[in-house]
Amino acid sequence: MPDRLERYELTYRALAAELATELATVGFISQGSVVSRYTSCGKSGCRCQGDPPQRHGPYYQWSRAVAGKTVSRRLTGAEAELYRGWIANRRRIEQLIAQMEQISTTAGELLLRQAAPERPARPAKS
Repeated sequence: MPDRLERYELTYRALAAELATELATVGFISQGSVVSRYTSCGKSGCRCQGDPPQRHGPYYQWSRAVAGKTVSRRLTGAEAELYRGWIANRRRIEQLIAQMEQISTTAGELLLRQAAPERPARPAKS
């Protein structure tokens, strides 16, 4: 078990170092997602009503949850690229933290088993 625990410790330390490097170099972060949409306007004779239809767009939209409600904002193409980068930065940091949490949970279970006193066997019920 000590070998496994040492491996978990080494992996955890490597992830922590990677996280520290990431935090030192990462740009802004943002939650949410960016989508591009194409729409039809409904005006007869418009290209979006043709055969085949040529919809208007792309229109970019950034959405995120605020206090349990979805909030959206329209963006330009350049703004959409910025937000995509910020969202990717946040996801990378969250991924590293999730890996650290997983290793901590597994290593913690090993440590708890090592620290727990031997439990006497329960007497059989008659």
